[in-house]
Amino acid sequence: MDQDERLLHSSSFGAAAVAYAEHRPDYARTAVRWALEPATGPRVLDLGAGTGKLTATLLALGADVVAVEPDPAMLTELRRALQGVRALPGSAEAIPLPDGSVDAVLAGNAMHWFDMAVAGPEIARVLAPDGVLAGLWNVMDDGVEWVSGLARVGGSAAVGPRDTSTGWRAETVDLHVPATAAAARFGSPEQAAFPHGQRRTAASLVATVATRAGMLVMPSQEREATLGRIHAYLASRPETAHGEFTLPMLTGVLRVRRL
Repeated sequence: MDQDERLLHSSSFGAAAVAYAEHRPDYARTAVRWALEPATGPRVLDLGAGTGKLTATLLALGADVVAVEPDPAMLTELRRALQGVRALPGSAEAIPLPDGSVDAVLAGNAMHWFDMAVAGPEIARVLAPDGVLAGLWNVMDDGVEWVSGLARVGGSAAVGPRDTSTGWRAETVDLHVPATAAAARFGSPEQAAFPHGQRRTAASLVATVATRAGMLVMPSQEREATLGRIHAYLASRPETAHGEFTLPMLTGVLRVRRL
């Protein structure tokens, strides 16, 4: 994905902010605890916080959280849902916080949008010495047969390699490294995955898939056709055709330490 395409995809979520807040899952608490394990203090920046899915989990775990989000519509939803949270406009490339002001920076389904040649120094700047940077991704467990079928039917715009348990490690392992020859800001990566799940119906799972960036930027006719195929597939499967079911998921984590 080139820079223009990345910008198009990363800026697509605001138009679906309400649906994003309603349908996107939270993050496995075990995954968030593991991400924060090396942090030397409780101060956490949720960077690219969206509508506050990760922010809410951090609050539940007792972290001292500040959220930063570039999209005004997403930030409005976050502030509506989590009224006591300090939530600021900003981006990974321009973080509105002082030097050394947080012990950890976490990014939920957002780190792949960062321009690490610029964001890497910014994140390192706001981190305390030995601070932690962690990206978290909720991925579908395509080791489950019907989920693997869903990925095939939906195509890469609906369920890409970063969205599945099979592909996420390879897709995320070097996201902390700048694409240019800029100096490294972080140490060797660690990755771990933690069981998770989300209660869905066929209709609400289709609505969840519709909030993915690849779907949001797709021409409307093609998008409706893709969502129609997914709905027909779910209606044909005994696991998903009748009422609520649990979508098998993992929360995958990439964790690095500031050098």
